[in-house]
Amino acid sequence: MRIWLITILLALAACQQPPARDALVRGAAENPPEALSKWNLLEIDAGTLRPARDGIVYELATPLFSDYAHKLRSIHVPAGTAIRYGEDAFTFPVGTIITKTFYYPVADASSGDRTAVRRVARPAEETELDLHRVRLLETRLLVNTRAGWIALPYVWNDSQTEATLELAGAAFELDLIDDRTREPFLYEVPDANQCASCHAVDFAEQRIAPIGIKARHLNRDIARSHGAVNQLAQWSRTGILTGAPDTAHAPQNARWDDPSQDLNARARAYLDINCGHCHSATAAANTSGLLLNASETNPIRLGRCKVPVATGRGSGTGAFDIVPGSPDESILLQRIMSTEPDIAMPEIGRSVVHAEGVVLIRSWIRSMSGGCDVP
Repeated sequence: MRIWLITILLALAACQQPPARDALVRGAAENPPEALSKWNLLEIDAGTLRPARDGIVYELATPLFSDYAHKLRSIHVPAGTAIRYGEDAFTFPVGTIITKTFYYPVADASSGDRTAVRRVARPAEETELDLHRVRLLETRLLVNTRAGWIALPYVWNDSQTEATLELAGAAFELDLIDDRTREPFLYEVPDANQCASCHAVDFAEQRIAPIGIKARHLNRDIARSHGAVNQLAQWSRTGILTGAPDTAHAPQNARWDDPSQDLNARARAYLDINCGHCHSATAAANTSGLLLNASETNPIRLGRCKVPVATGRGSGTGAFDIVPGSPDESILLQRIMSTEPDIAMPEIGRSVVHAEGVVLIRSWIRSMSGGCDVP
């Protein structure tokens, strides 16, 4: 009788445990969990959100701009496996999950108003979040299944206790506040297909892949409690990355907002992360002839005196993507400065203009010498 009772209690306890993550990965394409908590990727304790213990928080040298949203990024690699280094792309073991949680600092934590959020030009690089001081909006997952990567968008509830799967996306009406202005805007959570449109690095095969987790974005020092560490070196030491060279021999993007670094390197890094995933030889915007990924070296393909292809309203009154020395005549800058549909670039992922990014690209174009011969 006692053995039978113990068996029943153990069975009940097992039923209450969340399913193993590898089982969730196997079923992710057809039957992903509705609740983010089922994945056991993030944990909330005493009002603090942090990645689960098997997650590694990482930062990019230059991140994608998303309406001034802050991002807590983590990667979770199955035990006993490792990522294989590649200079332009890593190879990830099946079961790898990447999380990106989007949030804002609330403008006044004591007021209870969670629609007024703070505009910060250089977001803090956090390893955990105080939920009394921030507003969580969404957590996006990239899950590497045997059939390839899939994207899953989860949207946080008002009480900041759970995020639920929203394949159709969502929207939040918020106000961006700084010391001088209050700007209402619509923060949009992309649907699953829109996630794939950016992450489809191979447009012909519609195969999606991570954008940020590449050597050139990760090869930088990050501050941790025990001091500054280089991320690539740290990943190699912990064993989740194999085959990486010494960091001095790995590619490295500049920080877009570090004025001590070279202006051209900063602008190229900014265009690489914000535009290069579409504007590359294999991605969706390859037919435009404007290639903005980091490896491109041809000045015409980078936009210099290049006549736009089928831009419609996007070309405005401009004749060339970039007119050296003349940022206001350059279509590239005009599209970065716009929020109008069919004109704004990137096409999705932002509802407001990135003022600091505009200053950077304007300065970069102004620094170019030459000009273009107009037919």
